[in-house]
Amino acid sequence: MRITIVQQGVWHMARESMPLAAGYLAGCIRADPVLATGCEVSIANFSGTVTPLEMAVRLLEDGVPDLVGFSVLGWNLRQFSAVAETLRQVDPGVTIVFGGTHVANQAARVFRLCPEVDIVVNGEGEFAFTEIVRARLGMMPLGDVAGISFRDGAGDVVTTPERPRILNLDAIPSPILEGVIPLTDDDGAFRYDVALMETNRGCPYHCAFCYWGGAVGQKVRSFSRARLRAELEAVARAGARTVVLCDANFGMLHQDMDFVRDLIEIRDRYGFPTALETSWAKNKNATFRDIVRLMKREGLQSSFTLALQTLDDETLGTMNRRNMRINDWKELAAWLSAEGLDVYAELIWGAPGETPASFLRGYDELARHVTRIAAYPLLLLPNTDFTDRRAEHGFITVRGERDDFEYILANRSAGLHDHLRMTRFLFWARLLAENLVFRGLWPVLRAVAGLSQSAAILSIGGHVEASRAAGAEILRQAAHAAFADPDTLAPALEFCCTDRRFDALIEDWRRQVLDHRLPPRWRRSMAELIRFELETRPLVDPAHRNFPEVFEDEAGDIPHWQVIRDYDIDPPALIDRARTADRLTEPPGVGRHRFRFRFRQGFGASVRSTNHEVTAHYLARVESLSETGLAEAGLAKADPSFAQRGVMMASKDQIVAVIDETIAEINETRIEKLPLDALDGIVLYGEGGVLDSIQLVNFLVGVEEKLADRLNLPVTLTSDRAVSRRISPFRSPGHLADFIIEEAALQAAE
Repeated sequence: MRITIVQQGVWHMARESMPLAAGYLAGCIRADPVLATGCEVSIANFSGTVTPLEMAVRLLEDGVPDLVGFSVLGWNLRQFSAVAETLRQVDPGVTIVFGGTHVANQAARVFRLCPEVDIVVNGEGEFAFTEIVRARLGMMPLGDVAGISFRDGAGDVVTTPERPRILNLDAIPSPILEGVIPLTDDDGAFRYDVALMETNRGCPYHCAFCYWGGAVGQKVRSFSRARLRAELEAVARAGARTVVLCDANFGMLHQDMDFVRDLIEIRDRYGFPTALETSWAKNKNATFRDIVRLMKREGLQSSFTLALQTLDDETLGTMNRRNMRINDWKELAAWLSAEGLDVYAELIWGAPGETPASFLRGYDELARHVTRIAAYPLLLLPNTDFTDRRAEHGFITVRGERDDFEYILANRSAGLHDHLRMTRFLFWARLLAENLVFRGLWPVLRAVAGLSQSAAILSIGGHVEASRAAGAEILRQAAHAAFADPDTLAPALEFCCTDRRFDALIEDWRRQVLDHRLPPRWRRSMAELIRFELETRPLVDPAHRNFPEVFEDEAGDIPHWQVIRDYDIDPPALIDRARTADRLTEPPGVGRHRFRFRFRQGFGASVRSTNHEVTAHYLARVESLSETGLAEAGLAKADPSFAQRGVMMASKDQIVAVIDETIAEINETRIEKLPLDALDGIVLYGEGGVLDSIQLVNFLVGVEEKLADRLNLPVTLTSDRAVSRRISPFRSPGHLADFIIEEAALQAAE
């Protein structure tokens, strides 16, 4: 018998997502002494962007298998249903099995939506799937398989008794140790984005919105330390950099400390893994704190989550979360920050009892204590308390366009208008804050301008949506479509990280909106801070930032880009001041501050994933360069004479940015547009130039004004020196930048 198990991830990734669930099922078939000899089992693992057509073609290449099992979640139910329909057309005798949290206990609906499905698995699938195969081979009646639903000869749905939970998890063959899941590619490199593992199953809580592995309100069961250690060694030898645990509450059990100790010991031996990500225990006990201290001491990377979901007391009650000690979160956030660890919080909008005012109040309170907030809309999931009590809570929902999730349109505490308004906020909050486009800007805006983080986010979003500048339409359409299509966040994030038109939009917001809310003495410092924030975003390609010089190096076998940048202020110091101050009245002193940025390469593969935990690893690592550091970096020191004369020289990068922005403004009035992504190759004026004499004058006036306002460079660009040079300074943006630097120096000397 030919068996294929199909799995599909939610995102497009440059590397595959590890098919752990399918691996468990395939491993059970291969480990069965009877089935192993008579069954050929394979895994079809697809990325999130693969279409039903592409999946069907691949599954049909070698003929339709005898039995196809699909690991179904909300994002792939419709796609898998389309594929199942095709398989049935080609071979009416194929057996099609759906399993997974989105279809468990939902057989009547599944059979109605997808008549091609023969069997639905209602609980843990490993041993149920093995028995289904035995039944298909005539070795046992299908009705004797516990924990499934199927239709009898009359078309009626038959559901067999519930299957007991697997108490001895080690009875499930390890797909990692048994070679069911290949760990390396043809070049010998680890083939997946991360290594997925489980240390336990079950969750003692009953959160109304959650159906974690179908095991809510369940006793926690664990895999053995010996098995987990062996799996860690296997993925380490394969070169896995990050281990992601599928546990619901890691750090709650004493044995979790053993796992971390084993991971560190194995990392020290093999060099991998270097990071551990997981869903941490909701109540952070002494074991959790001991684990955190150990990970910090040993340099094991991770992000630590405060899974609060709401700060509103009434909403906590409807979520069934009153038994969690969330009132301790401020002390815990302070402790994690003091330990120098990355900590973020989670919130869910749309639960009964929450209003826009209460949600934003909680969001802003959290923002004072954590570096980022992951805020998501509530989805009504099958088998959850919210879904079972939808009438009581007044839920009005709509199914997704491409997925099968139920999106909230209204509930008893918030109407349609409220949900539309908050969906817009969630789009901008996830784009700008959660996904780390800006990090330190928020506390500075609060301390200087009195803007809460939510108000600042909405200010930027509102300005962009109203703008007619280049690039605004991309974000405007994404924001407006966010309710109907949550996937709009991915291309919007790519735009924010790779397109210099986004930088121009932010600069336009600063000048037209923010500057009017700032004391004039703060405007220069805020401009430098925003430049710092934009330049330290994760980097896909150095060409996107117009960095003048980029060096390559490696750290722990990971390639990095290294960039040296100068600022008029010390942005990290300003951010640190703002985090601990209710109010900042005096701007930082002006002077030359030099920093080294180190960007981990490879972000291009993740820029559309919207996974902020991955994105955090690609932020620039910032190092302040002292006089010693400058010498060690082999950098020429600046001539201090201009500072002594009271003139602060701007960097060439700053000047080029001003030139590029002014060209973009002129471009808005042109019928024949200039290539904004290739300005270095254009001639501004003269033979082959893109500007006539009137346009040149307007352009130079615009550049002069920006240089004076933002960079404190009062230069004249129409002097005799400009028109009498053998090589015209207007030949290209680069020539003009060099001339501005020279002219500023000469005028300062005069």
